Amino acid sequence: MSAWSNGSSNLSYTSFLLVGFPGLQETRTLLVLPFLSLYLVIVSANVLVIHTVAAQRSLHQPMYLLIALLLAVNICVATTVVPPMLFSFSSRFNRISLARCLVQMFCIYFFIAFDCNILLVMALDRYVAICNPLRYPEIVTGQLLAGLVGVAVARSTGIVAPVVGLASQVRFCRSNVIHHFACEHMALMKLSCGDISLNKAVGLTVRIVNRVLDMLLLGASYSRIIHAAFRISSGRAHSKALNTCGSHLMVIFTVYSVTMSSSIVYRVARTASQDVHNLLSALYLLLPCLVNPVIYGARTKEIRQHLGIRFQKAQLQMPPEKPQSLPSQAAFT
Repeated sequence: MSAWSNGSSNLSYTSFLLVGFPGLQETRTLLVLPFLSLYLVIVSANVLVIHTVAAQRSLHQPMYLLIALLLAVNICVATTVVPPMLFSFSSRFNRISLARCLVQMFCIYFFIAFDCNILLVMALDRYVAICNPLRYPEIVTGQLLAGLVGVAVARSTGIVAPVVGLASQVRFCRSNVIHHFACEHMALMKLSCGDISLNKAVGLTVRIVNRVLDMLLLGASYSRIIHAAFRISSGRAHSKALNTCGSHLMVIFTVYSVTMSSSIVYRVARTASQDVHNLLSALYLLLPCLVNPVIYGARTKEIRQHLGIRFQKAQLQMPPEKPQSLPSQAAFT
């Protein structure tokens, strides 16, 4: 058991055992198949839409490129969480060093924050496209898009770095077993044996401030967008504008409702078992990754049309089934 010690009062574990769904004990291996299937579906669905956007030059526009980036982040979130979880289920225990644990924590929260920041960039893109359509090609250039994505990366790093940095300074001497499938912040903080009030305060403040700020920015942007859409005289353009924004709003609702409900339930249902909290964390992390490609693939007309063409070509390329030969007359005599 790895630890360093400058006297018993300074003992701190430097490696941990990730034990996802501890209440299931020996039956945890039964979770490998459903979570593996879920992971394969998530990767396949997101890759399909990303490949469609990349392969079609007509889709090389800011809105579709942002959709592809959002779905790529979905794959990153699922890949950061699910493979280590599957290893833990199949091998009973998954030993992880403190450094790797902090890296995983950073990656999980960074991709979640980056996901929300991409939604903000999408809202800005739709605001310019609908409220100022004539100047849209002039304003939303590739250079501006790259700059906004860079700002999203910097903002995501600024949100997550203080939380992970403070976590790296904590002494963990209560236990070296994390009752979770991933290095989630509070699951790791439960093992601390010092004062973590600052960690909790910073984590909660960062989450609340950024969630409130994001919701205000999204609300202001889409209220202006919807107001401008209703002022469009052409019924077809009016419908197209609302339909495009509808897909984004569904994704925003999915991401933020899952995040907020998970946080609320986590704090209210403190008496619930650890397995229930782990299941809520899995839904919080993986449900948007599963739903987002379905929303954009089904509701975005241009992507839906190209997906339909791709499926039709795949069916035409399949070899025809050989007709079954009829039995000869001699077989009946």
